[in-house]
Amino acid sequence: MPSINSGFWKNKKVFITGHTGFKGSWLSLWLVKLGAKVTGYALNPPTSPSLFKLLRLKNDISSIMGDVRNLRFIKAEMKKAGPDIVIHMAAQPIVRESYKLPVETYGTNIMGTVNVLESVRGCGSVKVFLNVTTDKVYENKELGKSFKESEPLGGYDPYSSSKACSEIVTSAYRSSFFNPILYRVHGVAVSTARAGNVIGGGDWAPDRLIPDFFRAVLSGKNILIRNPSATRPWQHVLDPLNGYLTLIEAMYNNGSRYSGAWNFGPFKNDAKSVKWVIDNICKKWGGGVEYYVVNNVQPHESEFLKLNCSKSQKLLKWYPKWNINEAILKVVEWIKAYEAGVDERELCERQIKEYASWKMV
Repeated sequence: MPSINSGFWKNKKVFITGHTGFKGSWLSLWLVKLGAKVTGYALNPPTSPSLFKLLRLKNDISSIMGDVRNLRFIKAEMKKAGPDIVIHMAAQPIVRESYKLPVETYGTNIMGTVNVLESVRGCGSVKVFLNVTTDKVYENKELGKSFKESEPLGGYDPYSSSKACSEIVTSAYRSSFFNPILYRVHGVAVSTARAGNVIGGGDWAPDRLIPDFFRAVLSGKNILIRNPSATRPWQHVLDPLNGYLTLIEAMYNNGSRYSGAWNFGPFKNDAKSVKWVIDNICKKWGGGVEYYVVNNVQPHESEFLKLNCSKSQKLLKWYPKWNINEAILKVVEWIKAYEAGVDERELCERQIKEYASWKMV
């Protein structure tokens, strides 16, 4: 498995939307460590505490507070930054929240994508655009199958369907304005990346399993879980980020050959139920933690999700490094160190270094 090429990223100008979120903060830090020049565009951090603030990233990057629904502003800021690479991560990312705020969810996830792509069209420096979506973009008929990139898109809830629409928007812009056949004319490679359920230290988002565990153990309360039998492709946050960086380098160096949709999920045996994951987190924590199942009626969420990542494995030589047991261990290590007062930036930098040097057996 090839390692991230730090020489490639040195002094590359990278524009990230959603840099104040959980994944965006981890990615921004990793890019800073690789020597990239990062400009972030996002709303204020969505949670308190905030990983973005704890990592003190404002000292390392150009951080712009803005809404992706504001076309005029993001277009001007992107042009000013003059990036080589644009990574679109800004979104309303919570399924349950999308039931409460469907208009905001569709506005951010669909028109936000349109506005970022329009900004790319107006910025002549861009060579690579990557839209980060989700494993939930597929039409899921609960047949227990692993989804390939060629499977039909769908989405039961506002979040899932809005991200499927974001995929369709990206595909339409690629065909209409950044057609791979005409790459020599426009010079922009356009792709989407579909990851599984990411876990990692520093996530305080509402209505997600690991943050709920995080909050419970730090406050001395029991954990409440929904849908214990729901199966998801769990993975440590660094695995899909590694996939994004690997894909972007291939797109930059090889142009339209790598344009398209890509899955970045765990090995098939790491798709586990919510109950399996929480049992193992509690075990690795070392006792003193209990959970209860919420029995009241819950909004619909997919029961089974699994990704087929053979395309990424074959063409990019990308494989997940940390299996589900190692991913859970890294989360527990992070939370325990955080609880002990260890500096959060030191924690993240240490895990990034461990991940980068990890040798697959």
